[in-house]
Amino acid sequence: MTRATLVRAVLAFAVLAASLYFALKEPARLGLDLRGGTQIVLESQDTPQVKANRESTDRAREVLQRRINALGVAESSITRSGERRLIVELPDVQDPRAAAEVIGRTAQLTVHPVLPPTTGELQQGQQRINDESGQPIIIGPARLTGDQIGGAEAVYDPQNLSGWAVTMDFRANGDDIWQRMTAEAACKAGDERRAAIVLDGRVISSPGVVQSVQCGVGISGGSTQITGDFTPDEAKDLAALIEGGSLPVPVKVIEQRVIGPTLGDEAIDASAKAAIIGIVLTGLFIVAVYRIAGFLAIIGLCAYALISYGALVAIGATLTLPGLAGFVLAIGMAIDANVLAFERAREERGMAPGRHPRLALSTGFDKAWSAIADSQVTTLLAAALLFFLASGPVKGFGVTLSIGVIASLISAMLLTRTLTDTAAAWMPRVMRSRAGGLSGPGRIRRWLESNGPDLMKRRRLWLGISGLAVVLAVTGIATRGLNFGVEFTGGRIVEYSTTRPVDIDTARSVVSDAGFPRAIVQTSGDQDISVRTSDLSNDEVVEIQNALAEEGGGATKQRDELIGPSLGDELRQKALIALGVALIVQLAYLTIRFRWTFGAGAVLAMFHDILIVIGVFAWLGKPIDGVFLAALLTVIGYSVNDSVVVFDRVRELWGANPKKPFAEVANMGVLQTIPRTVNTGMGALFILGALAVLGGDSLTDFAIALLIGIIVGTYSSVFTGTPLAIEFERFAKSPPPHAKKKSGPSRPRSADDSGAVV
Repeated sequence: MTRATLVRAVLAFAVLAASLYFALKEPARLGLDLRGGTQIVLESQDTPQVKANRESTDRAREVLQRRINALGVAESSITRSGERRLIVELPDVQDPRAAAEVIGRTAQLTVHPVLPPTTGELQQGQQRINDESGQPIIIGPARLTGDQIGGAEAVYDPQNLSGWAVTMDFRANGDDIWQRMTAEAACKAGDERRAAIVLDGRVISSPGVVQSVQCGVGISGGSTQITGDFTPDEAKDLAALIEGGSLPVPVKVIEQRVIGPTLGDEAIDASAKAAIIGIVLTGLFIVAVYRIAGFLAIIGLCAYALISYGALVAIGATLTLPGLAGFVLAIGMAIDANVLAFERAREERGMAPGRHPRLALSTGFDKAWSAIADSQVTTLLAAALLFFLASGPVKGFGVTLSIGVIASLISAMLLTRTLTDTAAAWMPRVMRSRAGGLSGPGRIRRWLESNGPDLMKRRRLWLGISGLAVVLAVTGIATRGLNFGVEFTGGRIVEYSTTRPVDIDTARSVVSDAGFPRAIVQTSGDQDISVRTSDLSNDEVVEIQNALAEEGGGATKQRDELIGPSLGDELRQKALIALGVALIVQLAYLTIRFRWTFGAGAVLAMFHDILIVIGVFAWLGKPIDGVFLAALLTVIGYSVNDSVVVFDRVRELWGANPKKPFAEVANMGVLQTIPRTVNTGMGALFILGALAVLGGDSLTDFAIALLIGIIVGTYSSVFTGTPLAIEFERFAKSPPPHAKKKSGPSRPRSADDSGAVV
């Protein structure tokens, strides 16, 4: 084993060991869309007294954290996003009403003395209000505020009638004020013997001073106990409200998502099955094409899955539903680097059949590095845009896609290279044979190079076909319109699963009779029913559920998404910005790495792919939402990926043959890269086909968008991007690349010289 191979082996072993350690140390954190639970996004609002900014929002987060902790929800979290937004995650909480009731109250917590009833005019600072049981009372000016109340806790008290009470602690001068209040109340009778605790303009409790408290003495000791006919949940909620205190600024719910745990389990199972099916089919295909080298690449592919999962756990990333789809998809795309290197090694063997397999592999990996790096960078650019400009679970897709790209580089350039190099050293005779998989270009490649058609001679025909496809797509967008999901329009969509099937027309009638005639009622999945409206409260969601339950013998809420109109407008703008920035960034990168003619051709081909995918979804009436945006940006990365490989080969051939007509050179570059394009595309198609069949509504639409994008992207890299580059070269003033040594066998190396260390 050479020093270079030894270094690569040590690095590969270290990465695998670290990945295995993190994978076994703890399970991945599942997002609420996989685990089930409630996510609420709050936005702080300005008041005449306080401006909503980073500082005031952080103070609000602290208050809300105390309220959430008092609820007793395991593994709950609240984080600030940007200057004014707070993301609250409550795993396993399926009823958002209780959560919103407790955490969303914004007014100042105050404690007031209760005054004797009167029918006359109220004096300054007094107000008439209903107590917690709905009875009218009159309260005086506030004596205590939330700043003077320390903590509160629900406790079990066997001496209390219901067994449950709430203890309330004081801070600052709160204890002295409470003692004076209770000393005055102990001298009175009736309503005047009570103290009203008010939050958000509503009395949450109005406990009376017990008879054992002496007149003029009051309750001291730094704490007090509120008793009443509490259930355990009521006591915990009251303690949470009191302990949380007041928010420094009001907060408004702008997004709310509820996912049933069953839906998350089904998505995980579907993705796992799709991953297994995809890996098996991809493995069989790659082994059939590259034989022993392909088998070693599959070992690297399995290691890639371990590296990706270990990295996901190590950085503490949350795995969401789109992120899970990205993780599965990246398995199919991970074979790309191996195919590029193997095809290059086959070329080396084809030009010098007697060459040692190790030298061919070394040269293949070295020459493939340029195309591999460029194609992976374009995918990383798309993933970065998803992370910074998308929202919610779609960010997770950007994270897992980025991890997948980096892990695929490690598995291919370290592990697979080490395995194939070792196999070539130990079994040189086998690796020279057809069983090794690197004996030379395959039949299709040889036929294309010797008898392949002059595709670029009919380039204007191909551009005409591409133009017609774009016209059809734009026609669909203009005539059918885009079915924007609630994520981009604002509104609420709730999905119910009934015990027995309910006909969709019957469901529409039931929802209309329940008082929602304008609601859009559709089927979802096999037997589920989705209800979408522009405005729907939590109580109205329960009304619809009860109406469907009566018709269907029971109904379970599977999914609930609420997006405020302002957030919908913002997300729509961000989606347009993401697409625009993607086009500009990819054009800039390709122009720097290649020529402006190549970059313009690739970006126009990419724009062609985007329009066709959107047009197909418009014709089919499928939803345009955040998951679709993730698919679209992935299509951008994949489309550019294909174009990069073609243009990288064209650049190399043109540099070696600068006097040849560019159209002829481009045609040869296209023909030489077709095997690679087909072989890498098949891996992704296997995965996406399995996701489309097994993935459920969200993952099915995601898979369909990517299937269309990959097929169209493969076509456009050959029949749109390359013809456009040829046409642009007619106007280019810059000279072709400097002449290089013509393609042929590299200078002889010893069998132990395996190339540079990656």
